[in-house]
Amino acid sequence: MSVMPLHDDSTIDDLLASVLRHERSAEDDGRAPTVANSVFWVQHGTRLTPESALYRNRYVLVRVGTAFGACSFDDGELGPEIAEMSGRPVRELLAHRSMPLRTAALDAWLGATSPHRADPRARVVTLPAGTPRERAVARDREIAGLLDLRPGMRVGLIGVVNPLVEAIRARGATPLPCDLSMTETQWGDPVERDMTRVIDRADAVIATGMTLGNGTFDPLRRRCLDRRIPLAIYAQSGAAVAREYLGRGVSAVSAEHFPFSQFSADASPLYVYRHPGDEVVGHV
Repeated sequence: MSVMPLHDDSTIDDLLASVLRHERSAEDDGRAPTVANSVFWVQHGTRLTPESALYRNRYVLVRVGTAFGACSFDDGELGPEIAEMSGRPVRELLAHRSMPLRTAALDAWLGATSPHRADPRARVVTLPAGTPRERAVARDREIAGLLDLRPGMRVGLIGVVNPLVEAIRARGATPLPCDLSMTETQWGDPVERDMTRVIDRADAVIATGMTLGNGTFDPLRRRCLDRRIPLAIYAQSGAAVAREYLGRGVSAVSAEHFPFSQFSADASPLYVYRHPGDEVVGHV
């Protein structure tokens, strides 16, 4: 469900402004504001195996009713003081100076309005109980399956996770890794920092939802639209936000809600979306 008719040129700021207008209009009509029941952040580090890379992530979390919204952020960008925003109207968070906090609040509002668990477009995949690596491998196998990858295809990977590199290669495709914090993959593949250079060489793109919190999602989606290549988003950050752009430059979404797969050893749901009207097979 979207509060505005999105089109190819609709940005994240356009969507956010639409939700803000909706909330202000509701209050003008005498209805109670939508409240952020809980606001907090977590810092997380993990190694999938003792010898593998150390992944460091920080997430800001916003709860609205039955939904958690999330977005990753950089070290020092937010601190524990954001917990004081718990209980405040969502519109205050949507107007916050921090883009990750705005994104997490937008994600929570959209998730509460239209839960992934109730979305008829979603295919529910159960990630198995297991070790961090076992669960990461299962998740990334599903992510690689978001697009119909063929042998010989070049796949831009914006946001490098080593099991996802493996999963792309297992389908006979060639990953083109891009990341702002890694210099090489586990196998020594060089990692590009310039997203545009990777997109322009790719037949398809798989990108992290972290792009929603650092301002790169709009140009990423626009460039894939211009090149007419499929874009899949694997999202812990902003999963419900990415879902809004299905059929508007986003061909598929892998949506996780909090608590994410790395925070549990138990079986957990993954919500997989593919837009039926999109061509999701790239051209070699």
